[in-house]
Amino acid sequence: MRRRARTVTLVAALLASTLTACSSANDLIIYSGRNEQLVGALLDQLEDAVGIDVEIRYGGSGEMAAQLLEEGQGTEADVFFSQDAGALGAVGEQGRLAELPADVLGMVPAGYQARDKKWVATSARARVIAYDPRVVQESELPKTIDEVVDPKWRGKVGYAPTNASWQAFVTSVRVLKGEDFAKEWLKKFAANDPKRYDNNINILKAVDDGQLPFGLINHYYWYASAAEKGAANMKAKLHRVGGGDPLALVNVAGVGVIQGSNQSEAAQKAVRFLLSEQAQKHFADQTAEYPANPDVKSSKHQLPPITDLQAPDIDLSKLSSLQETVKLLQEAGLS
Repeated sequence: MRRRARTVTLVAALLASTLTACSSANDLIIYSGRNEQLVGALLDQLEDAVGIDVEIRYGGSGEMAAQLLEEGQGTEADVFFSQDAGALGAVGEQGRLAELPADVLGMVPAGYQARDKKWVATSARARVIAYDPRVVQESELPKTIDEVVDPKWRGKVGYAPTNASWQAFVTSVRVLKGEDFAKEWLKKFAANDPKRYDNNINILKAVDDGQLPFGLINHYYWYASAAEKGAANMKAKLHRVGGGDPLALVNVAGVGVIQGSNQSEAAQKAVRFLLSEQAQKHFADQTAEYPANPDVKSSKHQLPPITDLQAPDIDLSKLSSLQETVKLLQEAGLS
């Protein structure tokens, strides 16, 4: 019987001596930028799918991407499982991801894979506004990115500056609207005294507790909270902007195989597993995300069809310019 997949945090992963002691050259090593609480139970099932021992190393997607690029061809990683397309794009652009087989690419729609065929989406999530209807009516909420920086919202908007989904959103503003627009928008946003939170969960909690009129988050946090507390007990509601505005960005989590992996066959099996009906059902039901396979539906969450979200038309691979985004955020005092 194979032992259960090991999990290692990024800090531990950087301790080479420790890893040498606990890792085997025959293991499949996955760098996961996805949170263990969201995907740990699913990744524990990988060993049966790939046929060898699996080790998962968790950290932020940006951190993992940077680590992969620093390690170069000497990396022990075989698979990169990222929270967002930008980190995958950054690694792929540096030649660190292998082209995926046609049958793997064929498991998802064309819009859910890299144009250079080096990664595929595993799930998708939409940017939304979580708001407190006791304080603000939905009809009063911003309908465009420009309305978010209206002075009337001074001190009333929550955001998570270090969160990958926020940084991907800002990157999309740069891609869709241009550098000058993004820089000016961030300047106005900062001047409006937005409220900083560590993550989307805390933003949603602040809204639900009546401490914040509205915040910018990903949709699935609301559904996860509603599943736990009961939708009828949720004070916070969701507002979807639509209209192709950056506020309606639909980003993806995705996976790629590391170029030069000596476990490429097992790595491809891992990718196929993440696109299997079993895994896609996990994303639909357990994390309330949109499955990359449109034929898989959630039996637990009442999500609006992804085609109804009116997301902006964007090449998600272009969300790779994270360093430029971080620089803009630092200059605006929003990092």
